[in-house]
Amino acid sequence: MQPGTKKILRFLGSWIINTLAVVMAVIILRGHIRYEKPADLVFAAFLLGILNAFVRPILMLLALPLLIFTLGLFTLVINALLLYFVGVLMGQHFQVDSFGFAFLGAIIISVVSIALNALTGMGSARVMFSHRTRPPKSGKDDGPVIDV
Repeated sequence: MQPGTKKILRFLGSWIINTLAVVMAVIILRGHIRYEKPADLVFAAFLLGILNAFVRPILMLLALPLLIFTLGLFTLVINALLLYFVGVLMGQHFQVDSFGFAFLGAIIISVVSIALNALTGMGSARVMFSHRTRPPKSGKDDGPVIDV
């Protein structure tokens, strides 16, 4: 497979995961995050992905002291701001009631995205199961061994 094709497939995979995460947030926060048509929901996920790619790094740089002070938890506030901004940009087509519901939606989107990325192997997180066997005992007893 060519490198350009891999990049396109990776982008589509992450966009699908992001869309599913937004759908889960809409389902869980029913009535507080709304959309008119399914196409609006797909476009909202696309717009959120664009904002995450271009605006989020700038916000992260500007908020670096807060990110360090909060040990990275301020990232959830930045994600909530972006989700709320998507609602503002899309108007009637995609609505978020308040910043509080945008914050809850950002938490849901983050958790679902991390889980789906780990399960599909798309992101940097990997889930791996392995079975290790102990090496055979030598003739002498070296004492207790702690496997880490």
